[in-house]
Amino acid sequence: MPEPRPGFPAPNFSLYDQDGKVVTLSDFRNKWVVLYFYPKDDTPGCTLEAREFTALKDEFDARDCVILGVSRDSPKQHCAFKDKYALDLRLLSDPHHTVLEQYSAWREKNLYGKIMLGIARSTVLIDPDGIVAHYWKNVRAKGHASAVLAKLKELQGDAPSQPSPSS
Repeated sequence: MPEPRPGFPAPNFSLYDQDGKVVTLSDFRNKWVVLYFYPKDDTPGCTLEAREFTALKDEFDARDCVILGVSRDSPKQHCAFKDKYALDLRLLSDPHHTVLEQYSAWREKNLYGKIMLGIARSTVLIDPDGIVAHYWKNVRAKGHASAVLAKLKELQGDAPSQPSPSS
């Protein structure tokens, strides 16, 4: 599958969340969506990323933006992960990696010199009309949530403040 491209429609999907409820991208029309893909619940990098998104959730909410994490883990595993770290996110289960493939998050990875298929940490920011606004292909967990929030602010017209010229 081709990578998500800014300016093009984000593929719709239907996946179960941690509570066993069906979630579709179209449920969030008129909202911004952070769709982040991560390898596995309760691993160091994935936990760090989820905790950082949780810490900034109020700021995303204030910008009318929902955060959805996607991995192959089951809804039951997602529940345990959320409970263990008090995560305030919706986590979606994609056991057959259908959506992961649609969004180019399921791809070849080099793990200690061994090439294998798996989930590559990546994120797609989707605008209220369902259009890809930004795509991060190879994400490092630490600080990523802040980078996504900064890009959201920029796209919503909140440019970083510039120092005023001295008179």
